[in-house]
Amino acid sequence: MLPHPDDTIVALSSATGSGVRAIIRCSGSNTRSLINHVFRSNAIHLPNVRSPIPTDLYFFAGPHTYTGQDLAEFHTIGSPPLVEAILAELCNTGARPAQPGEFTLRAFLAGKCDLPRAEAVLAVIESRNEKELHYALSQLAGGVTQPLHVLRDDLLNLLADVEAGLDFVDEDIEFVDQPELLLRLAKGMAQLTLLQKQLSERTINTSAFRVALVGAPNAGKSTLFNALVNDSASIVSEIPGTTRDYLVRPLKIGELTIDLIDTAGWDEATSTIEVQSQRLGRDQAEHADLLLWCVPADEVVPEVPSSATPFLSIATKCDRASALAGFLATSAETGDGLDVLRIAIVEKCEAMRANPLALSGSRCRHHVDSALEHLRKSHKIVLFHDPQELLALELRLALDQLGELVGAVFTDDLLDRIFSRFCIGK
Repeated sequence: MLPHPDDTIVALSSATGSGVRAIIRCSGSNTRSLINHVFRSNAIHLPNVRSPIPTDLYFFAGPHTYTGQDLAEFHTIGSPPLVEAILAELCNTGARPAQPGEFTLRAFLAGKCDLPRAEAVLAVIESRNEKELHYALSQLAGGVTQPLHVLRDDLLNLLADVEAGLDFVDEDIEFVDQPELLLRLAKGMAQLTLLQKQLSERTINTSAFRVALVGAPNAGKSTLFNALVNDSASIVSEIPGTTRDYLVRPLKIGELTIDLIDTAGWDEATSTIEVQSQRLGRDQAEHADLLLWCVPADEVVPEVPSSATPFLSIATKCDRASALAGFLATSAETGDGLDVLRIAIVEKCEAMRANPLALSGSRCRHHVDSALEHLRKSHKIVLFHDPQELLALELRLALDQLGELVGAVFTDDLLDRIFSRFCIGK
């Protein structure tokens, strides 16, 4: 069941935890009274807090707001206890805590955005790289649905012409002839076919996952690399710094195929060749999707990789010493731990591979595919001069699918499934 849209809702809109600033957002008919109750002289005043809390207030009058209602944001000190106290006081004054995605749900219900754009809000928040952000921003800007609004209008006009012809069938009045019908249906099919391709590009990542072994010289990276790919492609030696270049080999683990990369040890370079190998290795690590941070099991104080790339901590050479706490124990010599490592790689890659637009794209593709099939049937009906009643039925079914795609037709269950994935405050 959807929450009541007339309630005044409040939530922390910025990230949870301590910070310089926190943003508390509220929306609804009682927003002005909430402001008057807690905000005076550029500060929030709470009953159980002696000092006023310095706050910047931003008020936006409905209906020209994100939610279509009066909306306010309190920008204040990012102290979790203070934030909790402010939220509690606002709730005591007549607001209620917002549900996940409820601000964006109100934007949709107020006609401020369609469903694909609402889903793109979440995708923007969850984007992990420039490509995902680009696709999410494109969908947020209407890249998916703007062409469909034009198509829906044209199909509605076409359906009106067809049904008008049915009303005057005894008088032999033709509102639209066969060539024009075929042309307009072909145009619609071309638009939906193009949209099919765009949705596939946005939600399917066909590039191989790149997993790089990194760590200090002589950390057992190359030996582990050879053991995983079942090859002796990488030179192995007890002498630190043997690996001067990087090696890439495909590695298939179940249904997942990755590019496994062996890199030179991370250390101070003392020669031109070492500087080059260090640069190449670090460049590969920066462009990897996952790092395998390798540390020998007998390392006393293991380092922590200074990288924003996700990583797994791997203890190598565990046939010589016990594994470090918090590290995956492996031994390339005996094979112990390699299956566990492979499973960990698959789990990490699959979790990271989930595209923020995947669920939105799946829903959109379903409706696009169905609408396209109905237009193909419509085209066939016109081509073979079948009854116009069948053409009108297929056009209505195509319009129903496009209506569900953009949210002109929706159910409470659908909205709940979409917006429950949002964080509270968005």
